[in-house]
Amino acid sequence: MQGFIPYWSGMLLPSIHGVIKRRVLVNFRLDPDIVARMLPGGLRPKLQGDHAIAGICLIRLEQIRPSLVPKALGFSGENAAHRVAVVWRDANGEDREGVYIPIRHTASAVVQLLGGRLFPGVHRRAAFDIRDTPAELTISIRSQAGDMHVALRGKPATELPSGSAFPSLQAASEFFRGGSIGYSPGRAHRRLEGLKLITPTWLVEPLTVAEVRSSWLEDPTRFPAGSVAFDCALVMRDVAHRWVAAPPLYADSSIAQGAVSAVSAG
Repeated sequence: MQGFIPYWSGMLLPSIHGVIKRRVLVNFRLDPDIVARMLPGGLRPKLQGDHAIAGICLIRLEQIRPSLVPKALGFSGENAAHRVAVVWRDANGEDREGVYIPIRHTASAVVQLLGGRLFPGVHRRAAFDIRDTPAELTISIRSQAGDMHVALRGKPATELPSGSAFPSLQAASEFFRGGSIGYSPGRAHRRLEGLKLITPTWLVEPLTVAEVRSSWLEDPTRFPAGSVAFDCALVMRDVAHRWVAAPPLYADSSIAQGAVSAVSAG
């Protein structure tokens, strides 16, 4: 069927097109040994200097639709993903990079229903309260289950904060550009479902952050005191994009099972 890509779990994933109206990457420095212990087998932290990098992707998508559907019939929605920059070794023994996404949240009932069924990525419902003006960006998210809360307040900036693990904005941009493939737990046991973001352009700008909270990152049972610190926040706006499926990974010591070498294709 034209415009559709077969997905290994039995789903059919449309080649989904749309516009990233706003994408904020809120980034933290973490102890890599602690991060390594929480990752599925076969994944390891991607390091920036001596640090693992994790955080939250806060994204507003608009005009979302399969490739053959008119823009007017697309839908919009707010989404959030807690993510960790990772690398893994493919079937050819080469390192690949992307992000591991332990939890995804969405304001959209459609995304929640179809995630992990029509397209990769199981999503949980959350309420999003957002104020986005040229002077300030404020985001508050609470999960429907009451087990996750995110808060962000920031404004446009011209440079990264002092103390960032990244020596320059360009270095940060390239680090996160490499994380275009996201893997998250699927509905089937041990399988990680993959989704690849393809953008014709890539431009990020820094945010000065006055307040940032994440109940997931602040959970001391997951990250003990002193093991995590805010690093920087980046924003990109009004970027045309499409999503395609990536082959699944499997959460064991031989994560590849012959398929992951195809992850870099497309």
